[in-house]
Amino acid sequence: MIGIRWVAVGLLVMLSGCAATPPSEPRELTYQAPAEETFRAGVSLMVEQGYVVRHADLSLGRAEGMLARWPGYRLLLEVDEMGNASQVRVSAWRGGQPMPPIRLDPWLVALQERLGLAP
Repeated sequence: MIGIRWVAVGLLVMLSGCAATPPSEPRELTYQAPAEETFRAGVSLMVEQGYVVRHADLSLGRAEGMLARWPGYRLLLEVDEMGNASQVRVSAWRGGQPMPPIRLDPWLVALQERLGLAP
């Protein structure tokens, strides 16, 4: 009887470890645009790229999108106000594993273009 309990506890521990998403290091960039405009442009870009926006809160400056294409992608956008500018942090996961921050540069450049700030 005790052996069955330990097996059950072991299975629960293994399953809970699988459900946790490892933290991802964000890529950060500052744009010379108001935070609300930057946030709205970022969410719009996510939708245009096929992400399903699961959560978006302008007051928190936070949006999360999921892309169902295999192996599964998750994108987290955070925008903070800095006077007339905005601080943007983007994190992403592929197949439940964090993506290297440098892989997010094309997304940040696309956001910069959408804001009309590209050189």
